[in-house]
Amino acid sequence: MIEIGSVDTPPIKIGVSSCIIGEEVRWNGGHARQRWVTDILQDFVDFVAVCPEVEVGMGVPRPTVRLERAGDTVRMIDPKNGVDWTAAMNGLSRRRASELADLDLCGFVLKKDSPTCGLERVKVVHEGGGGASKDGQGLFAMALTTRLPFLPVEEDGRLNDPKLRENFIERVFAYRRLKDVFAPRWTIGDVVAFHTREKLLLRAHDELRYRELGRLVAAAKTTPRPAFKADYMDRFMEALKRHATIAKHTNVLQHMVGFLRRVDDDAGRREMQEAIEDYRAGIVPLVVPTTLIRHLARRHDQAILLESSYLNPHPKELMLRNHA
Repeated sequence: MIEIGSVDTPPIKIGVSSCIIGEEVRWNGGHARQRWVTDILQDFVDFVAVCPEVEVGMGVPRPTVRLERAGDTVRMIDPKNGVDWTAAMNGLSRRRASELADLDLCGFVLKKDSPTCGLERVKVVHEGGGGASKDGQGLFAMALTTRLPFLPVEEDGRLNDPKLRENFIERVFAYRRLKDVFAPRWTIGDVVAFHTREKLLLRAHDELRYRELGRLVAAAKTTPRPAFKADYMDRFMEALKRHATIAKHTNVLQHMVGFLRRVDDDAGRREMQEAIEDYRAGIVPLVVPTTLIRHLARRHDQAILLESSYLNPHPKELMLRNHA
């Protein structure tokens, strides 16, 4: 199994709203730097920066724009000057999303609350003094997620939450692995091996979809290849959107211990159980039992565990499993 982050793996490319990485492109000439993205994540990925407002010709600085709803129609308006940017922004967004589809992105970090980049809960002003609601989506975000439905996408503000951050990055690296297995010359055998490596990670997120994927793989030989690929990718990425919980992780850890019971001594088994129980009780973070299991799997040459992506879902230097 190739280690994540080794020189043999292709670079991970992540799209990002330009202001998040410190580019001074906001309406007031400022930026919205997200420190975890620029100080930590940048060492493990290549960024592809996008600022729809600048690219469509609004300039810096610029008047603020907002989303306005009239009936079923949402438009992007510069209320100060009465300029309607909707058609231009929709055209730019669709074109840019198509260009990004050719860049092999594995994720995207969008600027929250933006009328172009906001992923959800964007403010929309209602026609005729009807107030406002926070149920909109930025025009670029809409085009991006429509064109790239499997792409892991998150907003910058949510990355301040350790669990949301871990879920996003886990999906980014999983998407890289998924895309690699479905290379142009993929075989059913490639997918079976991939599914075997991913099954513990899937079970930590969504047991139901894990079982659905297993049945899908079992029927792969009788399913048209394009349909199988689309269905597998969709269910795989949807499964990982479900947040792993302490209870789910504990079940997976106990399952892994089952592989080691036959080869480890009583002292080793007690140590594993103690680490898992401490994790379940919130005394230690997930990195403690997973590190111990990895150590014992290496000692006893348990390839089925060592090759599991559950023990190696993303670079350990990101320390995403170090929170309680």
